[in-house]
Amino acid sequence: MADGTDLSDRGRVPEEGPAPAGSVAHGGRRARMSGSARTIWIMALVAVVSLGIGIVASNLIVSPGEAAARAAPPVPGAITVPVERRELANDIVMRGDVVYEDPVEVVVETGDLGGPAIVTGGVPEVGATIEPASVLLEVTGRPVIALTGELPVYRTLRGGVSGPDVVQLQEALAAADLYAGEADGVYGAATAAAVALLYDRVGYPAPGPGEEVEAQVQAAREMLDAAEDSLRLADADLRAAHSEVPHAERVRLQAAVRTAAAQLDEARAACAAEPAVCRPSDVTAAEGALATAVAERDGADTPPDTSTQRAAVSAAQEALARAREDLTSAQAGAITPLPASEVVYLSSMPRRVDLVAVDRGSVLSGTSAMSVSGAELQIRANISDTDASLLEVGTSATLSLPDDTEVGATVTQVGGEDPGTGDAASDAGRTAVIITPGDLTEEQRAAIQGSNVRVVVPVSATDGEVLAVPLAALTAGPGGESRVEVVDGEGTRLVEVATGLAAEGFVEVTAVGEELTEEDRVVVGQADGAEPETDDTAEDE
Repeated sequence: MADGTDLSDRGRVPEEGPAPAGSVAHGGRRARMSGSARTIWIMALVAVVSLGIGIVASNLIVSPGEAAARAAPPVPGAITVPVERRELANDIVMRGDVVYEDPVEVVVETGDLGGPAIVTGGVPEVGATIEPASVLLEVTGRPVIALTGELPVYRTLRGGVSGPDVVQLQEALAAADLYAGEADGVYGAATAAAVALLYDRVGYPAPGPGEEVEAQVQAAREMLDAAEDSLRLADADLRAAHSEVPHAERVRLQAAVRTAAAQLDEARAACAAEPAVCRPSDVTAAEGALATAVAERDGADTPPDTSTQRAAVSAAQEALARAREDLTSAQAGAITPLPASEVVYLSSMPRRVDLVAVDRGSVLSGTSAMSVSGAELQIRANISDTDASLLEVGTSATLSLPDDTEVGATVTQVGGEDPGTGDAASDAGRTAVIITPGDLTEEQRAAIQGSNVRVVVPVSATDGEVLAVPLAALTAGPGGESRVEVVDGEGTRLVEVATGLAAEGFVEVTAVGEELTEEDRVVVGQADGAEPETDDTAEDE
């Protein structure tokens, strides 16, 4: 080596030489031994840490095979549920709009007013109740009275008119205890008197006939007076023509006949005694005088010809009859009328005011003045024909209020026309249904009016609790019978069942020939489509 060191001496411990002055031989050996111990301990510690890291890493590192094993699906098996004992109810759930029954628009006939139809008062508030024979509105200072009826107003009713609208009026007045006569359809004095009572009840003066009608009545009275005078004169003339000849006149006429006869006899006797001085003219004159006297006497005994006087009397009587008819007609027209602008007919009452389209000072122009409806709330729904076939009028229902409380209700109409539109259900395959709520507070009425609410109608239910399984647990046997697959130990067995009411995803079951209890579990499906395990005995059955 360059440094003069002998390679053979490498690794050999040099011999100890004399220790330097002041040194201690044992202390140097202890120092060298302490450094070795630290090294050993450090190496041991590193080994322990490495071992721990290896163990942890061995748990975190997964081989591909092990990862595939862990990702494999679990062993497939049956999905089972217990047989339950529960009440079942089959309900029809629907939603409907809450409105007051039979809403109608109120239109006032203003054609006979002869001027603008100005609302002068009596405007009702929304929610007000309209009773029969009450004032709906005041127009031009006159009332518009509500009466019960179906026919609309189309004319003013006066004395002598007749028709179905008069019948309707008489029936409405009778319903209001204002008319006790027969509903004969003729507007006469009794009907007019009832109308006058109607106006007295509502606090307005009854309408008068008008100046023109009053003038007609006066003219008819004058014509009647003139006809009566003419008849009196004709009767006087006829009586004069029928008067008998006085007795003194008859005696005078008979005496004149005798005198004329005597004078004729004397004239004839003179001519016979002295033919030479006889004048035939004297005889002829005497014969004429006798004939005249006889005619006058006989004329007094013959009834006079009074045909002219009788004709005059007949004409006067006919004129009097016509005058009386004219007066009757004029007076009938002068009885209390019912103007078309002062009455409105509603099919039923009481009614509730839903909307007011006018206020004081408004001018009516043939449009709706207000909207009214029945006093009872109703729920209008539109459900499928299939569900509707399960409902009957009178079926009980449950109405859910906005505050989650429930109140009773009743099905009052199934099918027919929709009360709101008068049309059948708008969609093919659907049916209009009307439900009437039970007793509601005013707060509840206000809360649900105009809203859409939930209604539940139970159509069938079990009589208490019954054994029930999910519908998915049923299977069909070879003969079409219903079966459930019951877990039996490590396997399953098929049990034939008779089914009852199905509702809420469950069906009522009763075992046929075997026992089925709440403690049993039935198969409702298979995990991953695996076939259920069944025992051979169950399959053979």
